[in-house]
Amino acid sequence: MVSPEPRRVVIADDHPQLRQQIRAALEAGDFEVCAEAASGPEAVRLVQEHEPDVVLLDVHMPGNGIRAAAEIAQLRPEVAIVMLTVSRDDSDLFDSLRAGASGYLLKDTDPVRLPAALRGVLSGEAAIPRSLVARILNEFRTPGRPRFGRRPKVAARLTSREWEVMELLADGLSTDEVARRLFLSPTTVRVHISSVLRKLRVKDRQAAIDLLSDDDLS
Repeated sequence: MVSPEPRRVVIADDHPQLRQQIRAALEAGDFEVCAEAASGPEAVRLVQEHEPDVVLLDVHMPGNGIRAAAEIAQLRPEVAIVMLTVSRDDSDLFDSLRAGASGYLLKDTDPVRLPAALRGVLSGEAAIPRSLVARILNEFRTPGRPRFGRRPKVAARLTSREWEVMELLADGLSTDEVARRLFLSPTTVRVHISSVLRKLRVKDRQAAIDLLSDDDLS
């Protein structure tokens, strides 16, 4: 029986020693490390060049690992993305998932466990520590947040991106924060907001949020 080809990985982290440890663990687990990167832009380039099965990205490496994840998800949607980071920050976790990551592993994870985690991701599972899974559940369970509930009929006039922008504004994010969260320019966010105001025939963003939050219009 012919053995299957090893799964191919790109490792992106700005610490050479850590990359060496990860490479050794993955190669011992029948993965092929086809390239290593030290920055986000380099990771994007190498993923396009080598077309791996999965890419491991550091969150806070030069060039922004989350931004690299978003670019890779757009350019190579068939490549599985897993973040490997020291950050336990909720915003990094949620931004990584929104960018397209299927896994969010902490760097204190035993490297020996990495091959099994990546195989799980490639089989359609999510690789997220239990302690962080609880935070994800809490994000959806927390009451009293100014997010919209059911979409009112008036929301049918909006595109999915316009709706997403308005939800983040309702959460209290600024235009610049919305731009960073959605990997857009602030100018593009303002264009979406202007389009929403025009479609809903309201004078400002707070009026739009109030209208979209009105369950009586559902």
